Amino acid sequence: MSDIEALKAEKATLIAEMLDMQKQFIDHEHSNGISGKDYYYSQDGLLKDYREVYMQKAMRVVELSHQIVGSTA
Repeated sequence: MSDIEALKAEKATLIAEMLDMQKQFIDHEHSNGISGKDYYYSQDGLLKDYREVYMQKAMRVVELSHQIVGSTA
């Protein structure tokens, strides 16, 4: 596997994980509702680290995209 193929595979994996996170979030919201307090300050369950983990994955996808096309951010 070439370096570019490995980067593309990592990017695809991260995107799939992010989509799964979004689905879980939407399902949780529809079942239980989510207050602003829960979204920003939850200390347990799905929302505990949701925003931070999602943002880290999203930023890595951006980095990978730049590496794949050879540009700099």
